Amino acid sequence: MKKLLCLCLMTCSSTVLADETPTVELKHKSSFNVGESERNPFWPIGWKPAPKLAKSGAGPAIPPSSFVVSSITLDPKAHYAIINGRTMGEGQQFGLQLGTQIYQITVKTISDGHVVLLRHDQEIVVPLRRK
Repeated sequence: MKKLLCLCLMTCSSTVLADETPTVELKHKSSFNVGESERNPFWPIGWKPAPKLAKSGAGPAIPPSSFVVSSITLDPKAHYAIINGRTMGEGQQFGLQLGTQIYQITVKTISDGHVVLLRHDQEIVVPLRRK
């Protein structure tokens, strides 16, 4: 019985105290405006967006000196070449970054001694670099 009486008193006193508490008013409300040059607050710290791909007709011709073909393997079933340190097969695509632009390159053919790369209508013949 004493427990029930204590419980009732505590409940009544809490409702009386709740009516007497003042309302809280904020002095400064936080807000932000995301502009073109500002970092998005929802991105992880240190994360930067990927550079934009070059437009289809934009950009200068890519010189063959931008690529290094260090090895060529001619298998009866497939041809492989190591281009700029990455193993590539015929028909495979990769990105080449020159400055701030990234160009989409396709490996057209791999032959004995050279590789033909394709960027839109431009064919780039890159010879095997022999030491």
